[in-house]
Amino acid sequence: MDENKLIGILPMITSALAAKISESENISADAAISKLYKSKLYNMLENENTKVWQFSVTKLFELYQEEMATGAIDFPEY
Repeated sequence: MDENKLIGILPMITSALAAKISESENISADAAISKLYKSKLYNMLENENTKVWQFSVTKLFELYQEEMATGAIDFPEY
């Protein structure tokens, strides 16, 4: 996927992921977005070359939770 397409889908992924974070942690949408933007996961998500954007929102949420709990992300191998 080229950068222009990623720019088009990233807001949708981010919105859905932030909603899951907000619900799970019982925090506002703004706080959830802020936490997501500060994460290593988001840094990797916005880099097209990592291909992290290909994961489902559910899987991305699991990876986010892992990062928050351990400080590291163990990406699945496909």
